[in-house]
Amino acid sequence: MYAQPEALPRMTADEYLAFEREQPIRHELVDGYLYAMTGASDRHEEIALNLASALRVHLKGSPCRVYKGDLKIRVANEFYYPDIFVRDSEQRGDADFKTDPIMIAEVLSPGTQRHDRGDKRLADSQLPTLRDSLLIAQGRMLVEIYTPGDFQHCRRLEQPDDLLCLDAIGFSMSLADLYEKGHKDITASRPRIPPHCVPRARTPRRSDGLAGPRHGICQHSRDP
Repeated sequence: MYAQPEALPRMTADEYLAFEREQPIRHELVDGYLYAMTGASDRHEEIALNLASALRVHLKGSPCRVYKGDLKIRVANEFYYPDIFVRDSEQRGDADFKTDPIMIAEVLSPGTQRHDRGDKRLADSQLPTLRDSLLIAQGRMLVEIYTPGDFQHCRRLEQPDDLLCLDAIGFSMSLADLYEKGHKDITASRPRIPPHCVPRARTPRRSDGLAGPRHGICQHSRDP
């Protein structure tokens, strides 16, 4: 979803925001340089929409909001377009970008995974509000869940009945639903929140410091 940096002078944050408002395509700003974003695959969009739709239904009536694809995150003077993010605030903030996500999810593509695992994840680690960062493979069933302060290790989910749990918002979703290709109602089971997905303050912790359903621990990232 990225082209090579465009042959334009380095931009300040204000110059980028003014430029981006007038453009027909999206750009990210990394170290002052513009990176044009290209289109996604159908599988990428199916997975992203499954997660965004389930989150939107789950968060209805709460102060949390979910955004998909077309709204920027600002980290210092850099700007990124996450595939999905959630913020917990009744204040709208700036209309063009947000600075306070509590969850960010990226659906990996062959052309973007180095960027998603590198620059974007490094930027994520600087967000004080962030509770969960997800990397979702599209070529196989695999979700990696990273938490603040430990972006070198993750929880791995790989089986259809594994539950993707986001404790901060009391959300759970099976990988079978996340990777669903058809028109199944993936939000039907959302009212029931498993015990390990209640807010963190009430979540029993395991002796190894983790919580949640069956998972593996990854010491390094693997290609999707």
